Amino acid sequence: MTTETTDTSPAPTTQRRSWLRDHSELGVCAMLLVLGVLVLTDALTMDVEIAQRGPVGPKTVPLVVGVGLLVIAALLAVDVLRGGRGQAETGEDIDLSEPADWRTVALLAGVFLGAAVLIDPLGFPVAGALLFWGAAFALGSRRFDRDPLIAAVLSLATYAIFNNLLGVPLPGGPLMGVL
Repeated sequence: MTTETTDTSPAPTTQRRSWLRDHSELGVCAMLLVLGVLVLTDALTMDVEIAQRGPVGPKTVPLVVGVGLLVIAALLAVDVLRGGRGQAETGEDIDLSEPADWRTVALLAGVFLGAAVLIDPLGFPVAGALLFWGAAFALGSRRFDRDPLIAAVLSLATYAIFNNLLGVPLPGGPLMGVL
C-alpha cells in the first residue's frame, strides 16, 4: 500500500500577502517617512532673510516637526517588525459593525468648502459663522434658536483674537468698517 504525500504549504505569494497583511502598519511608517522627508526638504530649502526677530527663526518648527516625523516612523517600524500590533478601535460609543455615516461626512465637507469659497467675498466673520453653524447642523444639532447665535459669537471672537491680538490679518468683508 502506497501513500501519497501532498504538499499543503501555502504558495509564496500567499505567504507574502499574509506577511504584508500582518505588518500593514509599515505603510503608516512609510507615509510618515515620506512626510518627514518632505517637511525637512521644504524647511532646509526655505529662503530666510538674514534679519530675524530672535534666535528662533522660521525654519525651527518645520525642522523639529520633520525630525519628529522621522523618529516616530523609525520607532513605529521597529515596533511593528518586533511583533507589535495596533489595537482595533474599542471605544464604547463606536459600533464597528455599523457602516460609516457618509451623509455627515459629505455635509461637513460641503460646509468647509463653502466657507473656503465664501471667506473672500463675505469675510471671515460671516463665513466663520456659517462654518460653525453648518458644522453643528451636520453633526446633529437642531437648535435653530441657539446655534446661529453661538456660531456668530464664536466667529466674531475668533476674528478678534486672530486679527487684533495675534496680528494675523483675516478678511473682514463687508463688516470691515464695523469691526
